[in-house]
Amino acid sequence: MSLDITPLSSALGAQISGVDLSRDLTAEQRNAIEHALLAHQVLFFREQPITPQQQVRFAAQFGDLHVHPIYPNVPEQPEIMVLDTALTDVRDNALWHTDVTFLPTPALGAVLSAKQLPAYGGDTLWASGIAAFEALSKPLQTLLDGLTATHDFTRSFPVERFGSTADDLARWEETRRKNPPLSHPVIRTHPVSGRKALFVNDGFTTRINELEPAESEAILKLLFAHTTRPEFTIRWRWQENDIAMWDNRVTQHYAVDDYRPQRRIMHRATILGDAPF
Repeated sequence: MSLDITPLSSALGAQISGVDLSRDLTAEQRNAIEHALLAHQVLFFREQPITPQQQVRFAAQFGDLHVHPIYPNVPEQPEIMVLDTALTDVRDNALWHTDVTFLPTPALGAVLSAKQLPAYGGDTLWASGIAAFEALSKPLQTLLDGLTATHDFTRSFPVERFGSTADDLARWEETRRKNPPLSHPVIRTHPVSGRKALFVNDGFTTRINELEPAESEAILKLLFAHTTRPEFTIRWRWQENDIAMWDNRVTQHYAVDDYRPQRRIMHRATILGDAPF
């Protein structure tokens, strides 16, 4: 059976039906999903009740998987990160960010599964770095292309929130040691499509290296606001057993924290990528 692909906006987003992600994909299905991801940047699948093992099997068809150094995971399936508001302070997700850009090879993408949802609230938004770049003026595109920016793990994971116990502090310090601040291009070229995208995010980007501090602060403030303009974004209202899959190389996302004290549980598999250029 062929996939049914319904675009959701001109900037990004499509809903996919006609596939059961709990089962092994055929080569044709896997390639169709990959092509849809390239075209639409974030994909949504309804009514996909999958186990952590099935989620890992699905995500691993697109690359090696990452084990997050801070967040808890499913013990028997450590590649599945658990975002549970009853267990972890997830405020760092309630800002625009691109996942794990503090790594030398940030994530290619991610597969997020909704396990338990609040009665209201808890939507997630995605923004297209491609659409944002292409909407910049040519002089600003030229200025930014070739610049680099620093990405720092501690910007989203400050020690005062993630080092409250001796074990947490030891884990935080080890993660900080293994992940010192590093630089990525401000404008990233997609390794498959060749399209250019803004690759700075409020979650981890601290400065543009080649600019003076005041210049860097002003340009980053402009870019953070520009990338998240409504016309470059899409908002998803979750239903239980929904799955979202996104191209982390050219998008940002924001998990809206508007449902406390209700509980929200999500499982995420993160697919490792390559060095940005």
